Amino acid sequence: MRRNPALALLTSVLFGLAAVGAQAAQLEGLKLVDGENGTRAVLDLSGPADYKIFTLANPDRLVLDLSGTSLANGYKAPAPNGVVAGVRTGKPSDGDLRVVLDLGREVKPRSRIERTGSQARLVLELLTDGAAVAGKPAPARTLQDVIGTGSRKLIIAIDAGHGGKDPGAIGPSRKFEKDITLAMARELATQINADPGMEAFLVRDRDVFIPLDQRYMIAREAQADLFISIHADAAHNRNANGASVYVLSLRGASSEAARWLADQENAADLVGGVELDARDKNLAAVLLDLSQNATMRVSDDVASEVLAALKGVGKAHKPQIERANFVVLRSPDVPSMLVETGFISNPGEEAKLSDPVYRSRMATAIVSGVRSYFANQAPPGTWYAAHQGQFGGPRQHVVSRGETLSLIAARHGVPMNSIRQANKLQGDTVRVGERLTIPAATALAAAPK
Repeated sequence: MRRNPALALLTSVLFGLAAVGAQAAQLEGLKLVDGENGTRAVLDLSGPADYKIFTLANPDRLVLDLSGTSLANGYKAPAPNGVVAGVRTGKPSDGDLRVVLDLGREVKPRSRIERTGSQARLVLELLTDGAAVAGKPAPARTLQDVIGTGSRKLIIAIDAGHGGKDPGAIGPSRKFEKDITLAMARELATQINADPGMEAFLVRDRDVFIPLDQRYMIAREAQADLFISIHADAAHNRNANGASVYVLSLRGASSEAARWLADQENAADLVGGVELDARDKNLAAVLLDLSQNATMRVSDDVASEVLAALKGVGKAHKPQIERANFVVLRSPDVPSMLVETGFISNPGEEAKLSDPVYRSRMATAIVSGVRSYFANQAPPGTWYAAHQGQFGGPRQHVVSRGETLSLIAARHGVPMNSIRQANKLQGDTVRVGERLTIPAATALAAAPK
């Protein structure tokens, strides 16, 4: 695309209702998330509005004009982040709002709209990968640039269920699920932040309502490595008790895949910002399938570790992880689980869940399960990857669909014969759902090949 040095009109998008008769919208918040290929600006709007985007050069700026929009009370401009050096607002005309992003370099903007009921979210992708800086080519990227220095902390997104106008389940003594989940999420965040290799991100940190499909999108924007949704179950049977751990069902994955593939921006987002046209639908479907399968496999493994750790705190409601079509678990590229910490409808468990000491024990178990997984299967460039092999003791692996013994051995970096001996296997056949003991690294040198 040839770029006018004075002004480049990149896109004009009609959004929501027509101007006539439309209610005025408010810009309630704006946050910036820096990523590998640029910066994402997320604008939370109280309602629909027409908008247009254009860029200015010398210096580089991106201008967003929102029709019939004003700033909400309490709006605060975000701190500079990534390619965005500053954010300013103004009024280009009566009743309209202008948002100016001061940029550190030229960007290629891309926008998408997410709507839930009367609320809306405008997401601007400010792509920089491959763009020139002051007429010079971008420096060559190295492997170190891609995987990092080995000190990156794992980002664990914690979603406290319900909130605001949605109290969730209500216990016999009138305890609200939304309050218990927030208290549990805060305790979990405290313990995660105490770990040298992890950092917590609270999807909600106060009593506020967030639509379900926005929760996992918020986690994606935070570039989370894992998403944990915290809840407290309820049942007509007041004697029901015990914790449960859920992952997404195949049905939920299929419906979410169809929705993502129907959205051109979502499809491109799944392949690192590469724009896909109509001819690339099959490629997008294949890439999404690969992404979802890998994500669900990790979700299964982490959830199994967490459930095993929770059994040390108290009785589990079910002996195995469960699968359900929960909306908050539908992220195609962020491993996700939902933890039912107990039954708030049970008077005894309601009292336990209201006890900070008990919540601390539950949080310790969840963190222990998460740590157990990442200690053995850490993403490259993270603190855990840099300290791989320093966590003693045997590991556990739950066999997922499509896995073989050779694949499991390669994944954990141990000889197949070591796994056979540790689990008294007579052959190479493994069953879906089977829990295998993986020998500790210190014992591998003596293991027969």
